[in-house]
Amino acid sequence: VQPTYQLVCLGLQVCMFHAWEDWAGLGQVDDYLSVLEYLLWVFTPLAIVFILPFLIVILLYLSILFLHVYKRKNQLREAYCNNLWDGARKTLATLWDGHGAIWHGYEIHGMEKIPDKGPALIVYYHGAIPIDYYYFLANVIIQRGRTCHSVADHFLFKIPGFKLLLEVFSVIHGPQEECVRALKNGHLLGISPGGVREALFSDETYPLFWGKRKGFAQVAIDSQVPVIPMFTQNVREGFRSLGTLRFFRWLYERFRLPIAPVYGGFPVKFRTFLGDPIPYDPNVNAAELAEKVQQAVQSLIDQHQKIPGNILRALLERFYTKQKDH
Repeated sequence: VQPTYQLVCLGLQVCMFHAWEDWAGLGQVDDYLSVLEYLLWVFTPLAIVFILPFLIVILLYLSILFLHVYKRKNQLREAYCNNLWDGARKTLATLWDGHGAIWHGYEIHGMEKIPDKGPALIVYYHGAIPIDYYYFLANVIIQRGRTCHSVADHFLFKIPGFKLLLEVFSVIHGPQEECVRALKNGHLLGISPGGVREALFSDETYPLFWGKRKGFAQVAIDSQVPVIPMFTQNVREGFRSLGTLRFFRWLYERFRLPIAPVYGGFPVKFRTFLGDPIPYDPNVNAAELAEKVQQAVQSLIDQHQKIPGNILRALLERFYTKQKDH
């Protein structure tokens, strides 16, 4: 009786398993696996065919970066002999300059407006990632032989591992007294009045998010230095932010957390334009100067940026130059 009972139970279990297998569609798993194996067999060679040329492109890219460094080897050797950090700055500047030239065909128009010596306040539009500003700093080091101090948001100083980089490149968190001190010591100083807010919430229509900020203007007045406006064409097409979504805007306004996702890295054409310096005028107050500088940056946007920005058009500008219609 016992063996018969066990056989009956086993039969019921087999029947239940087959019924469940039919209900769940497990009987088709083998078919799915066979199809998957076939697709893998077909597409693996195709993937390899496309990946290998991509690796060659990376090797070429690294080779060009090496040539950029090698081209300036004498300058770098001299810099390292004089000062370790000066050599390091020039090496990194050379790498960033090479990256900008290769990936974005980076150009600067108006570099002659940056003084060879003496202070100036450079005010720029802030992209989602201000990579154009990094290229600009690299060119100031290479072409002018100067280090431009920069003002950055407090959160940047809280990122682990960034302290040394910020120190070597003279980045400060922006108290007015410290900014004035840097300018009175004869340094260049770069600042974006829009800051993180502009980085997160501006979009392809390039609105300025300066609000009523005039601290940068007071710094220029207290230091008695000229202000140089700056804007980079297509910077929003290189990287874009999802900060325009309501949730991320609320998150920043409520908790000051600049965590809106950024996407892009597209190899679009970058052109940085430097406007005419706005000289120090003792008869102009901070509010008036702030308005004048904002108009100057807006003028650069109006003159050089097609609105709304378009990623495909910005990519095509790598191959041809078409002036904006006025």
